Amino acid sequence: MEEGGIFISLNKWFEKGLEKEAYMARLDHHKESFQHIYNTFEVPEEDKEKFKAIDGVRAIVLAAEWCGHCMMDIPIYLNIAETADIDTRFLIRDDNLELMDQYLTNEKRYIPIFIFIDKDGNEIGKWGPWAPEINEFTNELKKDLPDRESEEYDEAFKQFVKRVSKAFSTDEKLWGYVYNDMKKTILNLN
Repeated sequence: MEEGGIFISLNKWFEKGLEKEAYMARLDHHKESFQHIYNTFEVPEEDKEKFKAIDGVRAIVLAAEWCGHCMMDIPIYLNIAETADIDTRFLIRDDNLELMDQYLTNEKRYIPIFIFIDKDGNEIGKWGPWAPEINEFTNELKKDLPDRESEEYDEAFKQFVKRVSKAFSTDEKLWGYVYNDMKKTILNLN
């Protein structure tokens, strides 16, 4: 999206974004898992003061309601953001491809992407779409999928999604990987 012949600043993207409540109201089939993680995960006590020392940081999150990584990562992030007082706005990936396409991973539109900006709208950091250990976990499960052209692929992929969704919803070890990777990025913003 262009404005006056130049790309829209990150401040404009931020202003365009949904607040937490509006994003959460859009949740569909991941709603219960999202809420479970949001209500269960807690920022460790020993990290709270470090996060509270962060100042002047805002975030734009590229996400989508159907995304399993978003279902796990965003509730963990929201607990950090609430502790650190990071004002956060959400942009739905497919409605904001101009911005999304500036944050491709392996030439693909993987989400969530967290773009951290200062008060002037300058990018000061980025996290996403996943912690390295989560990528290893999903790749390990994917290796058993049949070829995409195979008749068995669709059913096998549905089973893969179920296994990943269940693990993302319940495995606190996976949550810890996400938290620790996000923490490294966020604590280095100031």
